[in-house]
Amino acid sequence: MKNVLCAVDDTDTSKEAIKVATSLANSNGARLLVITVNPLLAGGRGGIASYLWEDSQVQKIIDDAVAVAKPTVPAATAVVRARDVSRAILGYAEDNSVDHIVVGTGGKGRLARSLIGSVSNDVVNRAHCAVTVAR
Repeated sequence: MKNVLCAVDDTDTSKEAIKVATSLANSNGARLLVITVNPLLAGGRGGIASYLWEDSQVQKIIDDAVAVAKPTVPAATAVVRARDVSRAILGYAEDNSVDHIVVGTGGKGRLARSLIGSVSNDVVNRAHCAVTVAR
């Protein structure tokens, strides 16, 4: 195993996911990659785009994940804006030769789940590599 990707957001299970990903990367001598996807809620294609989080919130999500991962420092962090969160995670994983993806589950309210769906379920069902879902 060479690359472990952890997808993080603002949920408590995301904190568990980064712990699991860090442990997995350390025990396998792999690089740790961290991604957060800021979902497009409305607009785009000529309209004004509206995203779930402001840029400062996205940076806090990444900073919090990096802090949990210490003393392991992620080899790379990425912020992606996308309509489809799971596709963005999977595309990044494929583009970066990821061997294992770690995601959290739960923590979303009904509104968020109806808007962006179950990311962990989509990633598990469509990934090209192993996936761990942390709770």
